[in-house]
Amino acid sequence: MDEIEYVWSVLGGDAALTARVARAARPEVLEARLPVRALASACVGACALAAAELAARRAAPGGVPAVRVDDGAVAAAFTSERHLRIGGREPVSFAPLSRLWRTADGWVRTHANYPHHRARLLAALGLARDTEDARAVDTVGSLLAGLPARSVEETVYAAGGAAVALRTPEEWAASEQGRAVAGRPLVERGVLDASPARTFAPVPPSAGALLPAAGLRVLDLTRVIAGPVATRTLALLGADVLRVDPPGLPELPDQHVDTGFGKRSATLDLTCDQAAFEELLGAADVVVTGYRPGSLDRFGLSPRALAARRPGLVVARLSAWGAYGPWAGRRGFDSLVQVGTGIAALEGTADRPGALPAQALDHGTGYLLAAGVLRALTEQSRHGGSRYVEVALARTAAWLSAGPAPDGASGAGRPHGVGGPSTLGTGSGAHRVRAAGDAGGPGDAGDAGGPGASPWLRERESPLGRLRYALPPVRFEGGPTDWERAPGPWGADAARWV
Repeated sequence: MDEIEYVWSVLGGDAALTARVARAARPEVLEARLPVRALASACVGACALAAAELAARRAAPGGVPAVRVDDGAVAAAFTSERHLRIGGREPVSFAPLSRLWRTADGWVRTHANYPHHRARLLAALGLARDTEDARAVDTVGSLLAGLPARSVEETVYAAGGAAVALRTPEEWAASEQGRAVAGRPLVERGVLDASPARTFAPVPPSAGALLPAAGLRVLDLTRVIAGPVATRTLALLGADVLRVDPPGLPELPDQHVDTGFGKRSATLDLTCDQAAFEELLGAADVVVTGYRPGSLDRFGLSPRALAARRPGLVVARLSAWGAYGPWAGRRGFDSLVQVGTGIAALEGTADRPGALPAQALDHGTGYLLAAGVLRALTEQSRHGGSRYVEVALARTAAWLSAGPAPDGASGAGRPHGVGGPSTLGTGSGAHRVRAAGDAGGPGDAGDAGGPGASPWLRERESPLGRLRYALPPVRFEGGPTDWERAPGPWGADAARWV
């Protein structure tokens, strides 16, 4: 069993269909100590196969279309934020206070890209929220240098901010949260009720590309990267994706552009516009949420509550640390999960933690979530039932960083991981340590994509200016190769279905 066969089995797919997948391997991309390239290609390949399977289910007979996964396309997509240009301008990836800090006994990683997280970080350390960035960096650095890393983690979290102390893989595995994560499947799936089988309108392979999600309505309640990558993929495949955000919590502008292809963007205040949301829900086929577990329950947005009001729904949920264990309610981002789960320690040196060559936990988990939704739709058409799909960045991290199999066999076929440090050679492509504070920096665009990156980029006009962007890596015979719609301004669309 190789990596894509493992992912496909976790998704409940027919093992025989993996023969439809061909991979163009490019060893020069996404180099790391951990097998990032294998994880990335497996996530994208499984997603493409799920799309091809649904296309075959809805289109004229002829079997599941062939799938091709090219590591070059995958690498460009997994570093899409670095390749993006908006009117020739490079995007802003990380704010000055989103970085790795040395503490009295180790290291801590903070995430302060969003203004409210920046304000909470400063408040937790007794600093004014209007402290100028350069001064704040110096002052925060001095303060943290005298504090224990885990006390910083707890103090910032208690203030509503985002900070995680560096852990080794062994420390994470021994923690209560690490044990909780390790005991869960990579993708959790289930049936919520006995709704009738879904009936699809046929999608003929006529003039345009074969779009397996055509006619489906996806309500996108996600932010940052992983969730929006999943819904961006569903939009590529023909779904009408409406992203809905609270009006007082705008997305980071450049991040919105990168993950907004194919979608519409609207705002809705669930505290006073519940009737408008119920109208959207009443015509939705899929709801995708990416907020902290439990944070939306007061609005009746748990999977069972949603399915009770809209039988036949597919509910997909994403979290950072998982919807279980003592950290279930904690905020988290890819960079923080890398630090907390031991990945940063594995990818670093004795002197400084490192980082993966891409925000691979975000992107990989996003494609896993999209694949789970597509498989749920296929299974609904056969067996019915409202369904749920759940993924977590920390669970993807556990898969990536798992050690070798107990019998000493290669890690490629084991059910709990795609590899580990002892299964990889250093070879001629010596690993270049990336500091965790520099992960995702725009200066790495060429290195991240490698020599084959340029064929996977395209330019087009948009309401936000001329864009250069990475093309989608999800490809199957007869399927789409680009998004129909360029991103527009955040929140500019009406909160209604087309």
